[in-house]
Amino acid sequence: MGDYLSVQYLADLLVWYHLAWTGETLRRKSATIQDLMAKGSGFTTADRTALLACLGETITGLLPRYQALAQAGRIEISTTPYQHPIAPLLLDFRSARDGLPDAPLPECPQYPGGKERVQRQLRRALASHRQHFSEPPRGIWPAEGGVSAEFVKLLGDEGVLWTASGEGVLGRSLHQSFPDRSPAQGRAEYLYQAYRSAGQGPHLFFRDDSLSDRIGFDYKTWSGHDAATDFVQRLEAIWRDTEDQPVPVVSVILDGENAWEYYPYNGYYFLSELYRLLSNHPHLQLCTFGDYVRDHGDAAQDLLKLAAGSWVYGNFSTWIGDPAKNRAWDLLCHAKLAVDQKIGSFSAERQEAIRQQLARCEGSDWFWWFGDYNPGDAVRDFDGLYRDHLRQLYDLLGQPAPAELDQAISQGGGSAEAGGTMRRGHT
Repeated sequence: MGDYLSVQYLADLLVWYHLAWTGETLRRKSATIQDLMAKGSGFTTADRTALLACLGETITGLLPRYQALAQAGRIEISTTPYQHPIAPLLLDFRSARDGLPDAPLPECPQYPGGKERVQRQLRRALASHRQHFSEPPRGIWPAEGGVSAEFVKLLGDEGVLWTASGEGVLGRSLHQSFPDRSPAQGRAEYLYQAYRSAGQGPHLFFRDDSLSDRIGFDYKTWSGHDAATDFVQRLEAIWRDTEDQPVPVVSVILDGENAWEYYPYNGYYFLSELYRLLSNHPHLQLCTFGDYVRDHGDAAQDLLKLAAGSWVYGNFSTWIGDPAKNRAWDLLCHAKLAVDQKIGSFSAERQEAIRQQLARCEGSDWFWWFGDYNPGDAVRDFDGLYRDHLRQLYDLLGQPAPAELDQAISQGGGSAEAGGTMRRGHT
C-alpha cells in the first residue's frame, strides 16, 4: 500500500495520464513521448518538464496547422454558435413539437429574449473564427445539428453559406413539404443531395445516419482494413444507386472527438486505410461542403418547409420534453429573467461578465445529460456543474441564488452506449 501512496507513484500517475491521452500520430512522431513510454515509471522532474514542453508545443501549433491546411484546400473549418446552445429551442420551445407533437414543454412559455441570445452566440463565434483563421467560416455546424426555419434564416442573415443536420430532419421536411407525394422507394432518391429552405439561404446537407454511425459505434471492434473496406464498399453501392443524379453528395458527420478512444490505436489504422482507399478511388471524390457549394451549388433542391430537429432521432427529445430537462430549462429561464431585470445597473465590464456566464449556462450539453438513461456518475457531475454555473450567474447579479438550485435535477442510473457521450442518429 505504501508504494501506491508515495510521491513517486503519484508523479508517475500524472505522467501516465497524459501519455494515455496523447494522439497516435504524436506517439509515432515524438521522440520525447516514445522515450517516456519506453521508460514506463520512475519519471523525474526533468521527464515531466519535457512532457509538458512537448504537449505545449503541440497545442500551440494546432491553430496554425489547421489554418495552413485550410488555406491549402485540404480541410474546411466550420464553427458553431459560441457556447454550443441548442439554438432552435432558445428561439422557440414549441419547435420541439415539430418532431414530438405530444412532448410536454417547460412551464415557461419561451426562453426570454432567445433571438437576441442566439444572434449574440452566433456573432461571437463568427468573430472568433475570423480572429483565429483570418477569414470568416463558410459554414456553420449548429450545435447538435439542431435546425429550424427561423434559425437557418438567422444563419443566412449572417452570410453563412451552408449548414447541416440529421437524416431524420430531412425525412420529415420532405413529408411536410410534399405531403401528397408517395413515399420514396429508397434513401438514394432524396438523401444524397444539397437542399435550400424555400429556395434561399444557406445550403443544407443531411447526414447519412447509417454510414456515420458505423464509424461512431460499430467499426471500433473491426480491424482497420476490414472497416475501411466495408465503408468504401457501402459508398460504392451509393454511387451505383445515384448514377442518374447530377452531383450526388454523401454527408458523413459524427462527434469527431468521441469515437476514437474506443478504437485500437485511436483509429489510426482505420483512418489511414480509409483515406488511402478514398484518395485512389476512380469514382469517389473527397470534398468539403464549401467545395460542393462553390462547384455545384446550383444543383441544390428546394424544401418548401424545413422541419425543426437535430441529428439525434431527428427531434429534440435529448434536450427537452421530460421532467428533468424541462425543469433545467425553467431554472435557466428564471435566471435569464433576473439578468434582464438587473443587468442595466452594472458597469459595462460587469455586464459582459454576466452575459458570458449566461452563455455558459445556455450550452446544450447540460440538457443532454439530464435523464435516467444516462450513467449516474456523469449525470450527477453535470447536474452539479449546471447548478453551480447558475449560482455563479446569480452571484454576478449580486443576489442570492434560489433555494431550488440546491435540489438535484436528475439522478441518472442508465448504461447508455459509449458512456452516453454519443448517440446514434436514429433509434
